[in-house]
Amino acid sequence: MNLKHLFDRKPDSYSVHYEEQQAASVFADHLLTLLPPPGSCPVVFAFIGTDRSTGDSLGPLVGTLLEEKKVTAFHMYGTLENPVHAVNLTEKLALIEKEHEHPFIVGADACLGRLKSVGHIQIGKGPVKPGAGVNKQLPAVGEAHITGIVNVSGFMEFFVLQNTRLHLVMSMARVIADGIAKASIRYSASALLQQSLSQSDQDLKHQAAMYAKQLFKKDIES
Repeated sequence: MNLKHLFDRKPDSYSVHYEEQQAASVFADHLLTLLPPPGSCPVVFAFIGTDRSTGDSLGPLVGTLLEEKKVTAFHMYGTLENPVHAVNLTEKLALIEKEHEHPFIVGADACLGRLKSVGHIQIGKGPVKPGAGVNKQLPAVGEAHITGIVNVSGFMEFFVLQNTRLHLVMSMARVIADGIAKASIRYSASALLQQSLSQSDQDLKHQAAMYAKQLFKKDIES
């Protein structure tokens, strides 16, 4: 059996098209490589966007889908009901810092790109920069980022976002939400296994993390 560590490093950024086979599982694999070890600090997802613009609704759609899935391993901000958007972004970031001690934040947002990149979901190190596509000056968000390319950039970006197909955005949101949910199960499993072992036994803790990946990966992808 080929056992791989749950947190084996992959490239700093990765892109997967939402229609690719096992897109959510591949997304989960790469998300896990970016997260801190379980139990070391709270992991917070900030889903940025608004339901007043079809193209910009990717973030809150993901947040709403995850709320329905009742994912508990991570903390979530930004849903269709309570969005995190340009007007309240600074306030929400301050709230996150107040509510969580030294959080590891993953910022997620829609973006525009080249025609051949539309439908791709990107995940990687470093913050997301909301508003960049429509020339808004907003604070960068997160130690890691998730971006979904929902339409083509280069001309009348605000109009393009307003006229993006909801079907595309919803399909991408489902893949991202499924990927985060899959990652949360494996992340929680690793945390529970490590907590059950002696703090001094690093070899057993390492094996626990590897075991969690193999134990849940097959069931999750079935």
